[in-house]
Amino acid sequence: MERARTLFPGGVSSPVRAFRGVGGEPFVVDRGKGSRIWDADGREYIDYVLSWGPLVLGHAPDRVLEAVERAMRKGTSFGIPTELEVELGERIVERMPHVEMMRFVSSGTEATMSAVRVARAATQRDVILKFDGCYHGHADSFLVRAGSGVATLGLPNSPGVPDALAALTVVAPFNDLASVESLLRSYSVAAIIVEPIVGNSGFIPPDPAFLPGLRALADAHGALLIFDEVMTGFRIAYGGARERFGVTADLTTLGKVIGGGLPVAVYGGRRDLMERVAPAGNVYQAGTLSGNPLAMAAGLATLELLTPDVQSRMTRRTERLVQGLREIAARRRVPFTADSAGSMWGFFFRAEPVRSFSDAKTADVERFKRFFHAALERGVYLAPSAFEAGFTSDAHSDADIEETLGRLDDAMAAAG
Repeated sequence: MERARTLFPGGVSSPVRAFRGVGGEPFVVDRGKGSRIWDADGREYIDYVLSWGPLVLGHAPDRVLEAVERAMRKGTSFGIPTELEVELGERIVERMPHVEMMRFVSSGTEATMSAVRVARAATQRDVILKFDGCYHGHADSFLVRAGSGVATLGLPNSPGVPDALAALTVVAPFNDLASVESLLRSYSVAAIIVEPIVGNSGFIPPDPAFLPGLRALADAHGALLIFDEVMTGFRIAYGGARERFGVTADLTTLGKVIGGGLPVAVYGGRRDLMERVAPAGNVYQAGTLSGNPLAMAAGLATLELLTPDVQSRMTRRTERLVQGLREIAARRRVPFTADSAGSMWGFFFRAEPVRSFSDAKTADVERFKRFFHAALERGVYLAPSAFEAGFTSDAHSDADIEETLGRLDDAMAAAG
């Protein structure tokens, strides 16, 4: 890390890795396999960060590695179409039929940024409506009251974002339809962009009426609805948010799981909207490494293995983990709330359920910091921020969950 700090801002290639939200020094990982990682000093951890969500099958699954190796031996990048792109695209449409047409990119930020560009072109409007604490990547339009590392580090709207551009983003509280309706009446909004389940302010589920309400309000006011499923996609249900909540977005962004640990994302949706993208239309977006064969091969292998039975097994184990944590906190008289959806989960040191980022900020962050370090000392790696979701994988066995709960029981006691 001393060497890293001379090369990278804060010694890291992404801010939340620096442990600024919890204090102390980050460990340097050496390798991972299944549900576990080992640091450069040989210490072993049960991992619930899983590279911030992509590793739905766990670390280094053999069939994914074999698929990547086969692709690699044919060439790592071509900059022209490959059959693997078509196969992965077809696999996504099988699970999400409403994503009628799509474009592969290399990061979630690229996907959300591009989806917004399509929405603005289609509606001929400029204003975007997002939600307080939701993080959609680091494009200028999204760094307004964002979650994730922005929340973790306590940063304001980012310097370097022009005021004129920030003025084109309006922000509502999550789960507050009245606020959304008021903004839609006041501004000519191109699109509402939302995480169907917030994962970048901790884990915050939508109220039952919230997502259907957004769909109705978008239709009533001529705006498009964008679901940012970079985090939730293929985590919360086999077919994502549409399957789980029964609400169909106009545009959807995906990432993480569809790359099986390699850099890839996608934006897509209604055919009439996506046909506006160049070269079919005049909305320009391009990328040399978009759809590269290594990422396509990893994503294909991952989705092939991510069957409904696997999804169900991960859901059951995640629910056991969350319920076990609730029981530990209740026994130790610690204010605590936790929830999960599929293999995505989270908790707050607060007695009442969390419905918005404002609620999340009232949780006991100092207790979280103590708990995080106590867990780490006991070999459980949680997200180093009170404002991030956690994940399980198919590699997390029933025995792993019970071992984790035993270790976290001790950590809860140590955190006070």
